[in-house]
Amino acid sequence: MRDQGLNNSRVRMINKQIFLRHLWREKQLSKSRLAQLTGLSIPAVSNILDELQQEGRIAHSHEKLSQRGLNSGSYHLPSDGAWTLCMNITPTRIESQLADSRLLPVGKAQQVEMAVRQPLELIAAIAAHCRAYRRNYPQQTLRLALGVHGQVDPVTGVSQTMPQAPWKTPLEMKYLLEEELGVQVRLDNDCVMLALAEKWQNHTAQHNFCVINVDYGIGSSFVIDGQIWRGSLYGSGQIGHTIVNPDGAICDCGRYGCLETVASLSALKKQARIWLKSQPTSDGPDPEKLTTAHLIAGWQQGDQRIHTWVENAASAIGLSLYNFLNILNINQIWLYGRSCAFGESWLSAIVQQTGFNPFDHRDSPQAMATQISFGQLTRSQQLLGIGYLYVEEMLEQL
Repeated sequence: MRDQGLNNSRVRMINKQIFLRHLWREKQLSKSRLAQLTGLSIPAVSNILDELQQEGRIAHSHEKLSQRGLNSGSYHLPSDGAWTLCMNITPTRIESQLADSRLLPVGKAQQVEMAVRQPLELIAAIAAHCRAYRRNYPQQTLRLALGVHGQVDPVTGVSQTMPQAPWKTPLEMKYLLEEELGVQVRLDNDCVMLALAEKWQNHTAQHNFCVINVDYGIGSSFVIDGQIWRGSLYGSGQIGHTIVNPDGAICDCGRYGCLETVASLSALKKQARIWLKSQPTSDGPDPEKLTTAHLIAGWQQGDQRIHTWVENAASAIGLSLYNFLNILNINQIWLYGRSCAFGESWLSAIVQQTGFNPFDHRDSPQAMATQISFGQLTRSQQLLGIGYLYVEEMLEQL
């Protein structure tokens, strides 16, 4: 693709995109604050705001956000558009958060446990969940945004592989749900959901960062120069399938010694089950009914075996991150998932492995030290992240 110059029309469009991005993040801003954020003059800001109003993309309010000086009210996103039902989908659970047209939460996040055996059972469960919201809000136009566990093609809306699912075939989720419900549907990977949540709702997020979800499996999503990096086959972020032990256990992907076989919750539970079965007189839980809650409780109670397993898992994650940091040099990483319940010592074991990065010059005034932290967004905010698929699509179409 050839580089092209920017004519006045193109500059205008880019400025409108910038204004809308600020408004989607902040929800409501004054003209003077927009001038501060964009570095544009008040007359230039006024012209762009007028144009956005004429297009119906924003609305004006007489509500004053500051009592200082002259004040012409504030600007916000329209409140009369479609609502978005944001959902996180696995074969065992549906989590949902309804959002209004400005992607502000409506009510509390909901969760439904299930055990579907066939792909169409999952479609039926999602459709039933959506219909329940429709009954509660019959006057609202709803659209769906789905964060789906596993590899997803966001263009075709196909769930290509879904760990934990009894089936191994692709599932055309977008097509089937749009046919079933007659609504717009957008979907992407559940780690993309977390990355979008950080990008749009965390004001400390940088232009380059990564989210890692350490749960049943281990997934990640990268934001590079402010954009989700998906890769040409939409397989970016498969950090759980980096090999840490070539002679290790076989992984669901067919290779041996992937990070998931060592450091995921499913791997830790497998280790615990094997040990429990070797101790028939143990007063521990039934190996076949072992849960994540049992592991976390044992960790909190100081069970030395669990501490060893968990610390080894954390070290393996840290080693993979060390290699990742050397390749991409992304210095802001947020951790999510149920493994975060292992707490600060688990995090410290991860960070310790990355502390030897020779390219992390913490003593340089120009360099920023690598930040590896627990994600701070609430579960409701995390779910809302997938709704920003519609926002990013709208901004691209300007």
